[in-house]
Formats: sequence, structure tokens, C-alpha cells
Amino acid sequence: MKILMIGDIVGSPGRRILRRELKRIRNELGLGAVVANAENAAAGSGLTAALAGEIFDAGADAITLGDHTWGQKEFAGQIGSLERVVRPANFAQECPGRGWCMVTTGTARFAVVNLLGRVFMQPVDCPFKAVDRVLAEIPKDVPVLVDFHAEATSEKITFAHYVDGRVSAVAGTHTHVQTSDAMLLPKGTAYITDLGMTGPYISSIGRDLKPVTKKFTTGMPARFEVAEGPCVIEGAVVDLDIKTRRAVSVEAFRLREPMEGTEQ
Repeated sequence: MKILMIGDIVGSPGRRILRRELKRIRNELGLGAVVANAENAAAGSGLTAALAGEIFDAGADAITLGDHTWGQKEFAGQIGSLERVVRPANFAQECPGRGWCMVTTGTARFAVVNLLGRVFMQPVDCPFKAVDRVLAEIPKDVPVLVDFHAEATSEKITFAHYVDGRVSAVAGTHTHVQTSDAMLLPKGTAYITDLGMTGPYISSIGRDLKPVTKKFTTGMPARFEVAEGPCVIEGAVVDLDIKTRRAVSVEAFRLREPMEGTEQ
């Protein structure tokens, strides 16, 4: 079973390219499922129930989040009813929503877990201890895909080795920059440090370059709007053996719209 894990969807441009391309990608690659990170889907920060529905309609089967989970104030009252949307499992237990969900397709089922890193990030519970707790709740015969939303590459790869052989895949998100290290770990877990971004690529990780450049050059605060222009879908395709729950292969994926006046 091939599953595409998609990097952070940024604003309306990221949602637009998903609507236009994702179902075609599913057919061409023979995908059994798609898991998409959408913590930046609502104007670059957070998600809403309506936008989650839009992403599901585009072809996603599960949605993961991250440090911007509560970026839209109404979402705290909506997430509880969204069974295939998961927020970091190491948020405080009092937070609404769920840290993992089960996805059932025509041929198989698998679990999706979301966790948040702690290095250079907001204070949260330990992701290593949280994943132990979550894995104890998931049936042992079910493949598990983890979206580890974290800043530090060292924390991501250490976490992946910590769960190697216990989950089917660990995909890093958050930096919006796709890494080139997609690989199978020794005990059969697929891994990539960061899936990348789904959004406008003539930008600063999805944001308009002018205010970001002003911030870097002057130190003055600026509002970082989502950029416009051609978009990219980035992620990784994980091929799973459903019976053994081990990954057979993992490959980085990228589909980039051409810039005006150029060819694809």
C-alpha cells in the first residue's frame, strides 16, 4: 500500500494546488491513502472545520497539525467533531481533539499520530514519552504513521530511531524545506527529516518576501502574509507491507508548477 505524506499546506495557494492536482496524483501513483499536514492552511496559521472539509474533498484521508493548531480561534470548538484530524498528542490532556486517529481504506487500515518537538519550540510534554503512551493504545497489528512536527533535525532523527520497528513511518514537518534523507531505518521504519511544503515557492517558506526581508534587515516587526505565485506539493511516498507493518520503500515527492514564461 502506497501512502503519500504531504508537507505543510500554506494558505489558499497551497489548498488550490491540492484541489487541482491531488486526485490526479493519487491515480498516477496508485496511492492507497494521503496524509496531509494542514497547520498553516488557514491564511498561514491554523485550520478551520470548513477548510478541513476542503482538504478532504481534494483527496486527503487524514490531516495532521502542529504548533499553529489553535491559530484560528473557532477551531478549538470544532476539532472534537473532526475524527480524521489530529493535533499533537503531547499537548496538555485538557486540550480538545485527539492525538491519533484510525484511517480505514478499501483494502487496509492504519493509524496516524501527530507529535510536537520541544527543541526551539513552545513548551509541551515529552514526545518520546507521549509516543509510548499512544502506541500502547493502538492495536499491535495496525501500521502507524507519525508526523513529527519539530524544528531540530537532531530531535527528529533521534525520535525516529527511538520508534524504529514500532511504527511504519516517521515524517518530519514544520520547517517547510524538504530534506534529501528519505531512507529505511534498520528495523523497517521509513523516515524523512522534513516533507517540505505545499504552497508558493517564490517566497520565504510560503510567506511574501518583502515583509520577511524587512524583518531580517531592520529588525522591525512586520506582518508576514502568504505569498502568491506558482506552488509546489512536497512530501514522501511510503510503500507499506500491511501484513508486517514494515515499510518497503520511501521516496521524496515533489510536483512544482512552472513559473510564468517557463516550461514544467
